[in-house]
Amino acid sequence: MVKHHLFWPTVVLAALLLFNFVYSPDFFSIIVRNGNLYGSLIDILNFGSPLIIIALGMTLVIALGGIDLSVGSVVAITGAIACLMIRNGSDQGAWSLVLMAIGLSIAAAILLGLWNGLLVSVVGMQPIIATLILMVAGRGIAQLVADGQIITVSSKPYNYLGAGSLAMLPFSIFIVAAVFLIVSLLTRRTALGLYMESIGCKPTASRLAGIRSRAVILLAYMFCGLCAGIAGLILSSNVSSADGNNAGLWYELDAILAVVIGGTSLNGGRFSLTGTLIGALIIQTLTTTIYMIGVPPEITLVVKAIVVLVVCLIQSASFRQAIAARWRTRHYPAEQEVKTHA
Repeated sequence: MVKHHLFWPTVVLAALLLFNFVYSPDFFSIIVRNGNLYGSLIDILNFGSPLIIIALGMTLVIALGGIDLSVGSVVAITGAIACLMIRNGSDQGAWSLVLMAIGLSIAAAILLGLWNGLLVSVVGMQPIIATLILMVAGRGIAQLVADGQIITVSSKPYNYLGAGSLAMLPFSIFIVAAVFLIVSLLTRRTALGLYMESIGCKPTASRLAGIRSRAVILLAYMFCGLCAGIAGLILSSNVSSADGNNAGLWYELDAILAVVIGGTSLNGGRFSLTGTLIGALIIQTLTTTIYMIGVPPEITLVVKAIVVLVVCLIQSASFRQAIAARWRTRHYPAEQEVKTHA
């Protein structure tokens, strides 16, 4: 059980939740207010929804041995496009306008993912360089769309996407569930998941075996763009505004951390969607914990980095073996000497 790839991420998440419970006994309290559920656990799921969705898309890209540093910029672009369309509409409360804005934003996100995929699979550019181009340029594109301003909207239908409720729970949780279910079915109930793992482990052998590597890579980057677009819509609709400069900032790093914490190797190959889900929850719970205990804002990122480093070291089998070997050497030197002579 200890060797299971989900064991240590689950232990870390449980430890964080336990710490919060000890620090604040009402942490697990859930109350009903105006027909909806409220509480710290609900907030973690709600505010962590964009990160979870982005991390799911990032998992598929990393499984192929790639990386996508542009997801934060795609978040900013999609939010800016949607809010601009709604603001310029004659009736911001019209469902037709909101659906058109959402559709155009999602289409733009998929095209941006296609751009990354073409640079990687067709042009042959290194993934980190290909996506770094859009990461940098995307911020400029988002600010051009928003004309350098924060776009505010007053659309109840659009606001429902990120701040609405369904069956007493935030609507964003159901979006996460739908994305997770779809990607799980596609990668675990079809051959697509095996193709991705094969390309991630042995790209040349996979191509020689007849797997259409370029098509799979294109699909993965397009899906990652789609996930970033959905996250951008959730973030912008939650606050009824779009900020091309700050929206989605550093989300790419949190998403990569969530994937790695969940047990997926950056070298590509086998991946774990459930592990990514747990990893994203760890990141969001850690963020909530930092704010709850009152860590000064100027050192928040430092504390977060230290905790993530500790988590990754705990997960490392070689690191645990080295610590165990040193402990045995220190406490049982005679036994180690006998093994050496033997």
